[in-house]
Amino acid sequence: MLETTSLLSLFIILFFLLLLSAFFSSAETALMSLNRYRLRHLEQEGHTGAIRASQLLSRPDRLIGLILLGNNFVNIFASAIATVIGIKLYGENGIVIATFALTLVILLFAEVTPKTLAALHPERVAFPASFILKPLLFILYPLVWSINIITNYLLSLFGVSAEDSSASSINAEELRIALMEAGSLIPQNHKKMLVSILDLEKITVDDVMIPRNEVEGLDINGSLPDIIEQLAHCANTRLPVYSDSLDNIVGILHVRKALHLLAQGILSKDNLRGIIKEGYFIPENTPLNTQLIQFQHHRRRMGLVVDEYGDILGLISLEDIFREIVGEFTADLIDEEKDIHPQDDGSYLINGSTNIREINRSNQWELPTEGPKTINGLILEFLESIPNPGVSLRINNYVIEVVHTSNNTITKVRIRYTEPTVEEAK
Repeated sequence: MLETTSLLSLFIILFFLLLLSAFFSSAETALMSLNRYRLRHLEQEGHTGAIRASQLLSRPDRLIGLILLGNNFVNIFASAIATVIGIKLYGENGIVIATFALTLVILLFAEVTPKTLAALHPERVAFPASFILKPLLFILYPLVWSINIITNYLLSLFGVSAEDSSASSINAEELRIALMEAGSLIPQNHKKMLVSILDLEKITVDDVMIPRNEVEGLDINGSLPDIIEQLAHCANTRLPVYSDSLDNIVGILHVRKALHLLAQGILSKDNLRGIIKEGYFIPENTPLNTQLIQFQHHRRRMGLVVDEYGDILGLISLEDIFREIVGEFTADLIDEEKDIHPQDDGSYLINGSTNIREINRSNQWELPTEGPKTINGLILEFLESIPNPGVSLRINNYVIEVVHTSNNTITKVRIRYTEPTVEEAK
């Protein structure tokens, strides 16, 4: 039959078969390149193409079977047509010529080009293609089903099941990479907050807590005038209450409730004890994401961090965790200016008790955060002794000079960032 067909008809049939081959090739690449999470989002919005594509991808074994069935059929048919054309034009030598020519044509116009286009714009190709593939799968289902029965049996011999079709779950690291690669689709500040939420599991309460020596507390055994004076000038909404020493915690006081008693003229130590809430203690090394849930569960906003012996190490509040997510609040900037003082020469005068994470966040630095929490602790760990003023050291790309010490503690340092040398950069 093909031998009696005119050359023009054969060329038209061959051209049509090449178009079908390009269609199947591009459809396969486009459907497999779709972003599954965007596809799910479009499907929930009722996008018809996304719904059809999702239905096809729900059983990739059937989809691949349909596409390869169609692609191989048109390619083999095209090979037969090309052979007839070659014989008609060049005789027996036309078989070799047709083989090489068809291979080149299929490679360029039915494989590489359409697949590249589909990989670059998967939605533009996959969604229209799904309108053809879906009914085609229905028509050819018996044949596709038969092929799948055989292929699934062969896969089962290697311990692979078609029902295990790629769970689209994603872990935290993959989600972090997806967020960082989102580009302008997500505003930069939103992206930082989302990444910060993922990082909460890597940060512990003792990384962000207020250290014990900086905790402002209320001594219940102090005189009533001193207590009133402290409450009147307190900048915090809650205060830990202790008896003589911070080691003897009585509880947590809501300052506003105490000021309400003061305004009514009935503030006394007995009334004060009546509004003190029981202390809430948090083990050190508790991840922030866990502690955030614990705050919500216990309906608390503040807790005291303790070590394995029950000694108080510091204090952490809900605001400290929020600061790790959204950055510094306006009120915090004032405190930060007291701890970190930029100098005209590009260096910074920093209090020794300043948290290293605060310094890194403020100056976009990368001082080591594994180990000591404060710049004082970092220097002492590095030198293994208490330095005298004027001693300088270099940690990574940061030159640190001890400016002032007091009572075996470094109280003031000067830090300057230096660009890495060529050897260090390598």
